[in-house]
Amino acid sequence: MIQLRSFKEIDFYYLIKWADTPEILLQWAGPTFDFPLNNDQLFSYLHTPDQQSYTAIDDSTGDRIGHIVLGRIDKRNNQARIGKVFVSPSFRGRGVAEEMVRQTLTIAFDDLNLHKVTLGVFDFNHPAIRCYQKVGFKKDGVLRDHRRIGDEYWNTIEMSLLQKEWRT
Repeated sequence: MIQLRSFKEIDFYYLIKWADTPEILLQWAGPTFDFPLNNDQLFSYLHTPDQQSYTAIDDSTGDRIGHIVLGRIDKRNNQARIGKVFVSPSFRGRGVAEEMVRQTLTIAFDDLNLHKVTLGVFDFNHPAIRCYQKVGFKKDGVLRDHRRIGDEYWNTIEMSLLQKEWRT
C-alpha cells in the first residue's frame, strides 16, 4: 500500500536519480525540465501555482517510490490535469502508478469537487495507457508528432475522466 504526501525539497534527489537520461526525463515530464534535471529546476517546479505535487511513500518501508502531480487546477472550469507520473524503477509493474492515480483522482473529485481530469501520455507507453484505462480514463484524441527527442517526434494521446464516470 502507498500513501501520498506533499512533494518536498527532500524528495528532489530521487527524481534526479530516476530521470537519468534525456528520454526518460521527457517521457516523465514532457518539456517541463531540461536534462540533466537539477535542484534549481525542481525548486521552481515545487513552487508552481495551481498544482499539487505528491510523493508516493511505501507504507511498509517508508521509501519514496513515486511522484505524481495534479496540475493546471482550473477552478473556473472545474478541471485539472494529472501529470508527471513517475515510479521508481525498482517498483514498476507492481500497481504503484495505478494506486497513485486513484488516490490523486480521489483528491480531484472528492476533495476538490472537480468535474474533469485530463492527462497526456506518449502513444508507445503501453503500460501507462493500460493503467489510465483501468482507472476509467477515455481516449480523447492524438496529438501527432507532438514532442521532439533528437531526430524523432513522439505522438501524445490525450485522455480524460469525468467526475460522473469516476463515481460509477
